[in-house]
Amino acid sequence: MTTKSFNQKLKRLRQRHAQLIRRRNRPQQNGNGIFDRYERPVLTADHTPLSWRYDFNPATNPRLMTRMGINAVFNVGAMEWNGNIVLMGRVEGWDRKSFFAIAESKNGVDGFRFWDYPVRMPDYEPQETNLYDMRLVRHEDGWVYGLFCAERHDDSKPGDLSAAIARCGIARTKDLVKWERLPDLKTNSQHQRNCVLHPEFVKGKYALYTRPMTDFAATGTGDGIGWGLCDDIENAVIGREQIIDPRFYHTLKEGKNGLGPAPIRTSKGWLHLAHGVRNTAAGMRYVLYLFLCDLNDPAKLIKSPGGYFLAPEGEERVGDVSNVVFANGWVARKNGDVFIYYGSSDTRTHVATSTVDGLLDYVLNTPEDGMRSSLCVDQRCRLIEKNLRLSGGNKRS
Repeated sequence: MTTKSFNQKLKRLRQRHAQLIRRRNRPQQNGNGIFDRYERPVLTADHTPLSWRYDFNPATNPRLMTRMGINAVFNVGAMEWNGNIVLMGRVEGWDRKSFFAIAESKNGVDGFRFWDYPVRMPDYEPQETNLYDMRLVRHEDGWVYGLFCAERHDDSKPGDLSAAIARCGIARTKDLVKWERLPDLKTNSQHQRNCVLHPEFVKGKYALYTRPMTDFAATGTGDGIGWGLCDDIENAVIGREQIIDPRFYHTLKEGKNGLGPAPIRTSKGWLHLAHGVRNTAAGMRYVLYLFLCDLNDPAKLIKSPGGYFLAPEGEERVGDVSNVVFANGWVARKNGDVFIYYGSSDTRTHVATSTVDGLLDYVLNTPEDGMRSSLCVDQRCRLIEKNLRLSGGNKRS
């Protein structure tokens, strides 16, 4: 490739990348009234800076090859930052290693641009292999905390290269650039994933949501979403975990469940977004659901609508791990708007928007799971009868 053709190809790459970043995003038509999905993903592998993927020097990369490829951007932490919205994405390279990187947008639905460099997260121990799925929270102690999965090989099974141990990594920052790594969370469980820091002190202690499991990935090995208190975040130890949202047979969270982002404080209670997993003939299916906890007792679940809140649709169903939606980031703005960021099929990141009032309406007024087919039919028939009375229609059974 000549220098001229090299420069022409690089120019085209930059033009396409700029067009992608500038592309507007619009809500999908015919929404469900609970939230508005947007037409396009907000972050994909193609959104990452070209400088992360290409060597721009024709002497060392004469064919302008991709030198360090990006496979996916998904499962983002989210928060408001200097009036904008920032997403801390799980960026996965062609080498399967994940790292954190921040993208920023003025409006939260398009125009996300990555900061120049990925996050340089300090190591806690040399055995760490992979870090992912960041939960960001601005705590009342003045720090911004990030809780994430810190994975390493399970050396007790040397012959099994897929055997892993998951721990809850903890880091904190003042500027989202320089991070202080704290010791991993210690609990009585062998594995901890999907851990979240509660944004306020509870009884003068740090409060954490956990997901205790006896197996790294398999369904059916954990009791549900846990809760525990610790005295010191700089040496976080939880001696007793209380399950506040258990798994149930033949529900969307039969296999396992885990909390998404930190809860939103509302006038009616703490609003939670979580994922539920069930096994199917085609593999595990991940969906999202909401629940509400008591404002004065955050460990007390007070309302849980039946069924899922958001499930994969269309292209969201296809990717590296198909039929999956996963959320660990949302933003509630002062005007009541809520931006919900979710990954689809471990490949890309989407946004849906709602309001605090709308989500509370959904949580408080949607029937809870009847747990049996006959009771669920009774619930639906009551709704039908109500609507028939309002419309003056004929009742037929």
